[in-house]
Amino acid sequence: MLKELAKIIEAHGGLPYWNSLDSIEVELSANGFLFLSKGVTPQRHARITICTSRPEVVMHGHPAPGQSTRFLGGERVEIVDANGKVLQSRDHPRDAFSKLRRLFRWDALDFAYFSSYAMWGYLTAPFLFLHEGVEVTEAGNAGDGYTRLVVRFPSSLPVHCAEQEFFFDKDYHLHRLDYTAEVVGAWAKAAHFCEEYRQFGGLSLPTKRRVYPKLFFNKPVKLITLVAIDIHDVIPKLRKPGSK
Repeated sequence: MLKELAKIIEAHGGLPYWNSLDSIEVELSANGFLFLSKGVTPQRHARITICTSRPEVVMHGHPAPGQSTRFLGGERVEIVDANGKVLQSRDHPRDAFSKLRRLFRWDALDFAYFSSYAMWGYLTAPFLFLHEGVEVTEAGNAGDGYTRLVVRFPSSLPVHCAEQEFFFDKDYHLHRLDYTAEVVGAWAKAAHFCEEYRQFGGLSLPTKRRVYPKLFFNKPVKLITLVAIDIHDVIPKLRKPGSK
């Protein structure tokens, strides 16, 4: 493991603790211009379950009470009832974003796919960087004391885009990540800021996230909040003995 990455991993809870987890239960609220532009209802104290070892997410109570959405490795997203019966599903959901309607409106499966893969990536980083096929380059000091990592993701992982930049502060906490949200559009370049770290069990995670568009000279336009995410609570769930 690279020297700086090892320090970053340790600052977020350490690899032994992360490897002891099966999932994390997250309570959050989210809104912003992206929600408005796609006709999506803001999320208020929503509850999601994120698998720590692979890209799988359950959104509880979405799109309606008594229902849930299941995000299965980027290959499938489905809506199920309280008994687990599949009500709607979509295979290869990322491909659907090429259709014209997605420029103006997202349906429940569109939002489930986007928010699930995004939150999985946000809340599993920096441990995500250790997945097979992920390439991490330490790009040195980015100014103002920030450590910059350039991370390249394989096509097997559902992420915003293949190459992203991550900036960590003097405490090795994530301060900012830059990416292009390709399912929104090739033009959707964003700067995502992380603040207000808290301890949840053995994990140290940011609880305030704000995403702004980037226009010229790599500068975020903070007059427009694309997405605002507030984490209210995180409950780490330990892996059962003998499980893989």
